[in-house]
Amino acid sequence: MIKFLSTAALIGATIFFGGHAHAQAEQQIKAELQKKLGSNVKVKNVAPAPITGLYEVIVGNEIVYTDASGKYLIQGEVIELATGKNITEQRQADLNRIKWTDLNPANAIKNVRGNGSRQLAVFSDPNCGYCKRLEKSLQQLDNVTIYTYLIPILSPDSAQKSKQILCSADPYKSYMDWMVNGVTPSGKSDCATALDKNMAFAKTYGITGTPTLFFTDGSRFPGAVQITDIEKKFSSLK
Repeated sequence: MIKFLSTAALIGATIFFGGHAHAQAEQQIKAELQKKLGSNVKVKNVAPAPITGLYEVIVGNEIVYTDASGKYLIQGEVIELATGKNITEQRQADLNRIKWTDLNPANAIKNVRGNGSRQLAVFSDPNCGYCKRLEKSLQQLDNVTIYTYLIPILSPDSAQKSKQILCSADPYKSYMDWMVNGVTPSGKSDCATALDKNMAFAKTYGITGTPTLFFTDGSRFPGAVQITDIEKKFSSLK
């Protein structure tokens, strides 16, 4: 069972390290946690948290905290009371960020509306209900270029539909016919596609659910995001 230590107790523990000793301590904490959590859990990194005596631990794609001995694991959010800033949330957003240039447009279904000046990448599974809901909402956007990367993660049928969509004469039309109008894709599914590359990208960047959206600043929005939030994000990028 994971033990929890009160934040107040951790704040009271103050530990000072020099550069090398500090790095050694982080590696020791990481090793200790990895040993206790087991091989099924990947401890990616350990670094000092903004609170003295507290360490930020990246486990998979999530942030948790521990003490200097690696004895306790703390799950929750760190809030800076003076400003109301959610430090954990901000760090999580930074960890989830990608480089827009890492995306390969050649692997996506591209759709340009209006002047196409605003750019958005969407990772989608054709059998994902939330993806269908999102696609209907995205119809409200104008002056946008949308890159849709198919990642069939839900079922073998998702892979089949993805191939049929990408192998069609007009992949965007085939995709929208299915996602918005409910017209099942048909035809060949034996052409060369980018599905393997898209799946590899998703694995590398921890995209485990659909839909997942990315903006040009690299920020990640998971789930069927409201159109108002998408417009708000676009406005912040100007």
